[in-house]
Amino acid sequence: MKPEPICGANAVAALFARRPGDVQRLFYLPEHKDSVGAWCALLAAARKPYRMVEAAEIEAVAGTTHHGGIVAVARWNAPVIFDHANPPRVKFLLVLDGIGNPHNLGAIARSAAFFGCSSLLIGEGPNHAMPSPAAYRTAEGGLEHLNLYRTRDLPRALASLDPHYRIVAASLSRLAVQPAAIPRDRPMALVLGNEEHGISPEVLAACRREVRIAGRGAVQSLNVAQAAAVLLHSFLGD
Repeated sequence: MKPEPICGANAVAALFARRPGDVQRLFYLPEHKDSVGAWCALLAAARKPYRMVEAAEIEAVAGTTHHGGIVAVARWNAPVIFDHANPPRVKFLLVLDGIGNPHNLGAIARSAAFFGCSSLLIGEGPNHAMPSPAAYRTAEGGLEHLNLYRTRDLPRALASLDPHYRIVAASLSRLAVQPAAIPRDRPMALVLGNEEHGISPEVLAACRREVRIAGRGAVQSLNVAQAAAVLLHSFLGD
């Protein structure tokens, strides 16, 4: 994978903390020169370039005005192909079915990292968001703290998880129960669906339980990133 821009102080800090060897170049605005000293020293030792630049140049490197004044050019933490014969064994696996907005992907990754979820499985498909500059900016470093997996056959992936995990779908169905009603006696795979259409029928059929968030207002549901944060707190928070 070719190097791409990663923008913002928190995202770049997480990158240097987790994968400093993958950083190829660093650009920053003058007002950040005191905060990037340690990173510049690492790059200097590795004989890699870094430079203080003005706004026009850093915008060109970042490809956006939303760069936070610091841009690293590095290989992304790219999702690996899910191995159906040897699925990951973790306490809690977050699964995304058709999340289309990269900002939602980034916000979900940020919440997952905050609550201690270590792994994220992304269903691939047309208009399905994958790690991108927008996702990295919104994740505020969260994508660096997750083991990322991808698959083009999410129902099959869930079937391979079934012997090891309790597979739970976030749903608005009347069959869905509150998080407290889901047993915590085994590892869990929580599936979140598309922003407009929810979980696809094929993926939903592979889920054993359905969970929903109770609301008391006039709006039917939360944004998927907000729902992810609430459910992650329910299952992983103290």
